[in-house]
Amino acid sequence: MSTEDAALPVAPKLDGPAPRVLVVRAPYYVAVVDGLTEGALGILRQAGAASAVLDVAGALELPAAVRLAVRAEERTGERRWDGFVALGCVVRGDTDHYDHVCRESIGGLSAVALRHGLCLGIGVLTVDRVEDALLRAGGSDGPNKGAEAAVAALLQIRAARWLGAV
Repeated sequence: MSTEDAALPVAPKLDGPAPRVLVVRAPYYVAVVDGLTEGALGILRQAGAASAVLDVAGALELPAAVRLAVRAEERTGERRWDGFVALGCVVRGDTDHYDHVCRESIGGLSAVALRHGLCLGIGVLTVDRVEDALLRAGGSDGPNKGAEAAVAALLQIRAARWLGAV
């Protein structure tokens, strides 16, 4: 299924209290990440979720920011977030830096989520051109990968609740 064929995301129904979701974003490409954020927050509002947005410098800092949120919860003994949404954009350049940033940011997010059992939706675009990213960030009312990442986080929260993991 291509992005063009995908149905527009809608917030899943969750039983229990309103979920609390931290959106961590790397607004290096501001227009792209603002579009992703708008899509994610729209889904979170539909779900009745409480949310907050935290900006970091770039895609490489996304995993560390999520880990810091977990560390703060460990330190205080208080669970503040039910889930996380990570948003960013990496555009291919003339060097292999793109490959390293893509691998480390996505791999780092996955590693933090697996290690700590986090409910995480990843909306980090990896594209050849900014124009490609804008199309995936709700441009021209098209698909929004930020919205899809928020749906993924909410579905993970629902699964964690159903399984008794939280």
